[in-house]
Amino acid sequence: MTNLADYVLFRDSKLATRYASGSKKISMSTLFEAYLDGKLDIPDMDAFLDARPDLVKYTLTDDHVKFFFTRMIPEVAIHSKSQDERIVRDHYDRGDDFFASFLGDRMVYTSGIFTSEKQSLEQAQDDKIDLVCQKLQLKPGERLLDIGCGWGTLTMRAAKVWGADATGVTISKNQTAFGNGRIEQNGVKDTARLLCKDYRDIDDGPFDKISSLEMVEHVGLKNVPLYCKKVYDLLKDDGLFLLQWTGLRRGGPTLGVPVIGLRPEDLIWGLFMNKYIFSGADASLTLSDMCKFMEKAGFEIQSAENVSIHYAITIQRWHKNWQENKEQVLKTYGERWYRLWHLFLAWSWRIAVQGNAACFQILANKNLDTFDRRIFIGQNPLARPAAVGTRPNLPAHVNGNGAVAEAE
Repeated sequence: MTNLADYVLFRDSKLATRYASGSKKISMSTLFEAYLDGKLDIPDMDAFLDARPDLVKYTLTDDHVKFFFTRMIPEVAIHSKSQDERIVRDHYDRGDDFFASFLGDRMVYTSGIFTSEKQSLEQAQDDKIDLVCQKLQLKPGERLLDIGCGWGTLTMRAAKVWGADATGVTISKNQTAFGNGRIEQNGVKDTARLLCKDYRDIDDGPFDKISSLEMVEHVGLKNVPLYCKKVYDLLKDDGLFLLQWTGLRRGGPTLGVPVIGLRPEDLIWGLFMNKYIFSGADASLTLSDMCKFMEKAGFEIQSAENVSIHYAITIQRWHKNWQENKEQVLKTYGERWYRLWHLFLAWSWRIAVQGNAACFQILANKNLDTFDRRIFIGQNPLARPAAVGTRPNLPAHVNGNGAVAEAE
C-alpha cells in the first residue's frame, strides 16, 4: 500500500499522527497548505505528484468556502480598472528576476510551440511568436497590437523579424520598462513600443492585426463580452485577430462536478491557482464558451487549435529552470515563495498533460460579407507547418536562425 510518509516528511506532530500511517488520504488542500507553512516537507516533488492519486483526495474545505465568499466572488463581481491594476501589479511587478528564474532569457509567460521535446525553451518561444505572426499573415509595415504583451518579446520580435509597426499593452510598470529597454537594445524603438495602460483605454486603432496571448483569462468573466467588442472595434475590417488562452476542460455529464462540470482535481487546482497565483483570473473558459463570446461580438472563427501539450512541456521547462535557480530564489524571496512556485509549476504541467487544464489558439476575422476569405487558401492554420517537424515559415527576409538578413 502506498504510504504518504514515503513521500513527505512531517514537521507537525498532529499531522503525522493523523496521516503518517497511510490509513486515510489527506486532502490535497490540507497538504499544500501544510507544505507552504513548513509543517511538512516534500523531498521529491515529482515522485509525490506522480503518486498523488493514491495519496490525496480532492475535497472542499472550510477554507475554500471562506475564500470563495470573501475574495473570489467580490473579485469576479467587480473587475474594475483599479482592482485589475492592483491584482496585476501585485503579481507581475514582484521583480523581473523572480520571473526570469523560471521563464529564462526570452521572458515569455505563455505557452511555447515545440517541434520536439528535445527543443530548447528559447527556440520554442521564438517559434511560437513566429507562428502567431504567420497565422496573422503579418506583413512589413502593418500595425500590430499585442494586448497583454508581458515583457514585450512578441512586440519586439514582430518589429525586428517581421517588419511590423508593433504596439504592446500591459498594466504592469515593470514589464513596460523592461520591454521598452529590450526594444531599444534591439534597435527597433522606432517601430515597437510598450504602453502601460488598461486594454479598455486603448484608443489609437484601427490595427491591421491584433494578438492577445493568455491575457483574456484576467479580464473577468463579466468583462469578456466587453473585451471582445473592444478588440472588434480596434481591428480593421480586413484584419485578423489571434487569441491564445489557458482554460479548463468541460467534464461532461458523468465526469464533472455539478453544476460547473469540473472534475474534482480541476476544481481544487483552480481554487489553488486563484488564491495563490492568478488572483482574479476567472475567465479561464472552455473552447466552446470562448467561441460563443467571440461569435456574439461579430467574429468568425477561422481555426481553433488545442495546444495544451505544448503548454505542458513549456511549464515543465519552467519548473526545471526554477529548481536550477533555487539558491538565488531562496536568497532573494525566501523559502515560502520557492515552495509555492515549486508546487505550482510541478503540479501545473501534470495538470496540462492529463488534460485538466488546456491551452487554445483561435484565429478569427470580422464576420463581414466584404471580408476576403480567399486569403486563407494555401495557408496552414495549425501549429505544425505543412512539412511535419519543420518550424513555422519565416518571411523571406529572415534566415533559418530567425535573424534578419542584411540588405545587399
